[in-house]
Amino acid sequence: MRLPSVSTVTGPARLGWLDALRGIAAFVVAFDHSSATFMPEFRQDLMPEFNTSRYGILVFFLVSGYIIPASLERRGCVRTFWIVRVFRVYPLWAAVVVVTLALGLLGVARIRDLGAEGAGALAVAHVTLLQELLGTPSLLLVLWTLSYEMAFYLLVVALFTLRVRRSGTVAAVLAGLAAVSVTVGVTLRGSALSDLVGVGPLIAFGSVGMVAAICCASATTPALRVFGGVLGGVLALVLVCNGTVPLWESLMILAVMFLGTAVHQAEHGQSPWWHAVGAALVVVACGVWSAYRYGDGDLFTRRGWILAFLLAVLTFGIGLALRRRRLPRPLTGLGVISYSVYLVHPVLLAVIAGTIARRWQDNLLLEVAFFVVLLPLCVLTYRYIEAPCHDYGRRLGRRVQPP
Repeated sequence: MRLPSVSTVTGPARLGWLDALRGIAAFVVAFDHSSATFMPEFRQDLMPEFNTSRYGILVFFLVSGYIIPASLERRGCVRTFWIVRVFRVYPLWAAVVVVTLALGLLGVARIRDLGAEGAGALAVAHVTLLQELLGTPSLLLVLWTLSYEMAFYLLVVALFTLRVRRSGTVAAVLAGLAAVSVTVGVTLRGSALSDLVGVGPLIAFGSVGMVAAICCASATTPALRVFGGVLGGVLALVLVCNGTVPLWESLMILAVMFLGTAVHQAEHGQSPWWHAVGAALVVVACGVWSAYRYGDGDLFTRRGWILAFLLAVLTFGIGLALRRRRLPRPLTGLGVISYSVYLVHPVLLAVIAGTIARRWQDNLLLEVAFFVVLLPLCVLTYRYIEAPCHDYGRRLGRRVQPP
């Protein structure tokens, strides 16, 4: 089964170099997780030197930072932005969650331990996509990154309603805060806020606050729009401090995304290039320093993270330099289905873990076979779930967008 082409998905205006970066990122993340099953010894030796999962995730975040705020600016309507995002993110997410739960109940797939919280609280936390920032574990390992994506959406809307366009400054400030936090020893324990107020109350506060922020920011009244934007931005910053990753890394994730935004603004003449270059230097320096100080001898958080971070920034820079060149169709096609690859591969791995008891040691053939099964499956989920829902979301967004 052939991978979808860029031109047949959303027209010739689609940015092929971004698809290529998404394809690389999705493949690396899927390889990182699958190699834990099929090549555990190889992965164990690789991770201290190069954190492949963080590399792929950081490339994803750079691409999101580049394209997401640009889509909001282009449409100029918060309501349309949220409609398009909902139909882009949620349909496949819902399908994957339902299938995972069904396979788990049938005993076919192994489901992660979701703690002692009730099913209702877990469901609400997952529907907001903020579950990782609300003190609850994610049903699938990869869903934690969607929590940071949602926090970024809220911050982007906040800056849009306040008419703040200095994304390079925002990126530098966030990266600087990350460096300062590890330098002075301010390292919040994961889920510290949920431990303080309770997971249930935090889920209630976070979900109600998120809905209120989105509704108010989508209103026609200017004062309500600003209030909703500020509410969402404050909520995002508060919850990011409650993430399961260290505080400095949470801030660096947001800094990386806003660095992508700064590059887009510079490329399109909205700010001088030296702003983006200066922000990149600050983000890179603060990221390396933060990881070095926080690691304190731990190779996993030190050398492996630093190399992944630097290579992610370098990969994005190479993609930007090649943005006007025609890239290989298989690579851009892989990028088109990258969201499916990202969400579907842990389901397939959960089925393998739940049905096959034995473990393999460095079996490259089974690793290849995993992708042979995964990629056609992702083409189907893209074609029959992602693409139709995304197209409908765009049409609906155009209908509700004010002239």
